[in-house]
Amino acid sequence: MRDDPSAKALEAWIIRLRREFHRYPELSFEEYETQRQILKILEELGIEARKIADTGVLASIRGTLPGPCIALRTDTDGLQVQEGSTERNIDYISRNNGVMHACGHDGHMAMLFGAARLFKENRDFPGEVRLIFQPAEEIPPGGSERVIAERGLEGVDAVMGMHIFTNHESGSVGLRSGPFMASTNRFEVLLKGKGGHISLPKKCIDPVRMAVDFINSLHSSLEQRLDPEKYVLGVGRIQGGAQFNRIPDSVEILGSYRTFDKETTDTIDRTIKECLDALIGKYIKPGKEFSDYPDYDLDILHGYPVLVNDPVFTAAVHSKLKESFSELTVYPEIEKTFAAEDFASYLQRVPGIFISLGTLNPKKRIVEINHSCAFDIDEDILITGTEIFYTISMDFLKNPEKYLNAQKI
Repeated sequence: MRDDPSAKALEAWIIRLRREFHRYPELSFEEYETQRQILKILEELGIEARKIADTGVLASIRGTLPGPCIALRTDTDGLQVQEGSTERNIDYISRNNGVMHACGHDGHMAMLFGAARLFKENRDFPGEVRLIFQPAEEIPPGGSERVIAERGLEGVDAVMGMHIFTNHESGSVGLRSGPFMASTNRFEVLLKGKGGHISLPKKCIDPVRMAVDFINSLHSSLEQRLDPEKYVLGVGRIQGGAQFNRIPDSVEILGSYRTFDKETTDTIDRTIKECLDALIGKYIKPGKEFSDYPDYDLDILHGYPVLVNDPVFTAAVHSKLKESFSELTVYPEIEKTFAAEDFASYLQRVPGIFISLGTLNPKKRIVEINHSCAFDIDEDILITGTEIFYTISMDFLKNPEKYLNAQKI
């Protein structure tokens, strides 16, 4: 396809779109200008669309014959990151101060538009291609649940998404059947001590020491109970106190943990509570002045679920990629990642796949990880992602039995 002059024109168009989106990133559920631009491009392509999830867009391309429906999804939000100047981004560095497309969402949108244009130009297919331009992937609970609640998946038989990562080489593709990306969970603890002058520690209950003990005991307990390959846990913020010579009244701890199964999540939930209860017992002091101390408040938020790729669908994708892209490097069992994605919510409702598209290219100095202020994309991969979206979707629409369990057809 790439040697065709029309393919070269398509590739240039996709790159131009990616750069335009990169210049004007917007935060989660603030993507109003992005939404306006998406609707404008879809109108120019002659594709019917409507707003969804406040700042998202849902569009549809129907073939010439009845048939199944596959949804293709892209995320649209940027991150609260100040983009750094590099030798590459001078023409498209973010114009929105403090906001950046530092996770590839600009490229995801451009690739989806590329696929949409191919489907619009080649409508000899059965069924429907649903385009989901989804807001707010970056903040739990994410935009996917809003899309689902507003019937964005109604009538959809399968769903596919793709993400650009720097953990494998540019243009290569990573697949994984079953659990692929982790759940994301947040815990917030308020440790309540008794403040006072630092010269009289016996008259106080020090929540700073409590915080240190809690974090140490939590890590130690989890190391004894769980395989380290099954989870990650860390504390992102400890906050408390105002001056050097006073023990504060309370300390707040904010942390996160990620897992690949509910059993591990439940174990961590339970361990956090047990460590806190033991901590309170350790710091209790006799006397009326300490009757209300120490204490704690605990809030756990379970965010995105584990992202699980459908095994039958994944096997069919692997087979089709090997058949149609002879020079493409495909990793059929790429490593699981503790990164999380709200695309997982779609996969809980309909079968499908989330594909990893590599952008690591040391020769072009594209080596920064996602969410870095110097993150960038090897734009040569954008046409690859476009062709994968188009090829797999077309094959699914014509041969859904290859991709779905018999009971789902």
